[in-house]
Amino acid sequence: MLDDMTDSLALRERQALCDLAQALGPDAPTLCEGWDAQDLVAHLLVRERDPISSLGNVVPPMSGLTTRAMARRARRPFEMQVETLRSPSPPLRLLPPLDRLINTFEMVVHHEDLRRGQPDWSPRDLPAADVDRLWSQLSRGASFFGRGLPVPTVVRRADTGATATVRKGADPVTVTGDVVELILFLFGRSAVRDLAFDGPEERVAELRSADLAV
Repeated sequence: MLDDMTDSLALRERQALCDLAQALGPDAPTLCEGWDAQDLVAHLLVRERDPISSLGNVVPPMSGLTTRAMARRARRPFEMQVETLRSPSPPLRLLPPLDRLINTFEMVVHHEDLRRGQPDWSPRDLPAADVDRLWSQLSRGASFFGRGLPVPTVVRRADTGATATVRKGADPVTVTGDVVELILFLFGRSAVRDLAFDGPEERVAELRSADLAV
């Protein structure tokens, strides 16, 4: 079934993340506050392979359950954990569309968390087809991805000018940039480049100072 997934951006980003994690080692810093590469790999494995424990990611009273599950993962050899992460969990291998739905953004964002946690990082030029896939998924789930925004917001692709409303309302702030940078911004990452903000000054200031971390 993996052969059916070889054109999946989610799978390719998974492999690239694992390659980089192996190259950098378990102590490499990431953009996720308090997490090194070991923690990031443990998070991804718990999220995908221990759904009960991973509920703490979305249900705060259960966060201790998630923390303990991650700690158990992190005590195992790092190389073994990375190799486990290389393949989607068995249910996702049987359902490639589901893997693409739930893991495309997850793998892209966490790959960038690891890449951009290093001092010498620079933006990547993804193939146009991958950028279009990301934009399509962002546009379809715009209101979900914008659920934490404090003000009405529109995102605009810098390359094509296409827009998506991520929070409805009058007098929105328009954020323009490359698609990956827009995604990272919506996920609360600080290491983004070349984003332009247009709109009422006070709303721009509120948006730029908001804690959007996911």
